[in-house]
Amino acid sequence: MTRFVLEQTQLIPRSRAVVFPFFAAAENLERITPNAVGFRILTPLPIEMRKGAVIDYRIILSRVPVRWRTEITEWQPNERFVDLQLQGPYRHWRHLHEFRDAPGGATEMYDRVDYELPFGPLGTAVHALFVRRTLNGIFEHRRRVIEEIFAPAADG
Repeated sequence: MTRFVLEQTQLIPRSRAVVFPFFAAAENLERITPNAVGFRILTPLPIEMRKGAVIDYRIILSRVPVRWRTEITEWQPNERFVDLQLQGPYRHWRHLHEFRDAPGGATEMYDRVDYELPFGPLGTAVHALFVRRTLNGIFEHRRRVIEEIFAPAADG
């Protein structure tokens, strides 16, 4: 089976004390995910984010609703957390979110997603034709929305 990796680093002009709570609030994931994904949290809100928390979602893949369940397997407030897929469209999905201090009181946010598709060689072909581009588009959308949310205040 082929494992794939998606990595992204983003500089956010706010402190970790401001940035981390935004990402620790599960409901904000809907806000930063493209509408076309049909992403909805099914677990009642608010969700207490902690190691062992299980969160259910619904996404839409090629017009088909798919249930997705993740567990927070690591939780270090203001530093990092990891969500691991327990049920969903991937054979394996592990998403590391890390937050580091950056110059000028900013935060460097680092994401690393390790994932594997089902169906062996067919999954690898689907990755090349569709999944890689889709995931890159989702993370690019996320980058733009985060830039807007955390944009420096206009002078004046």
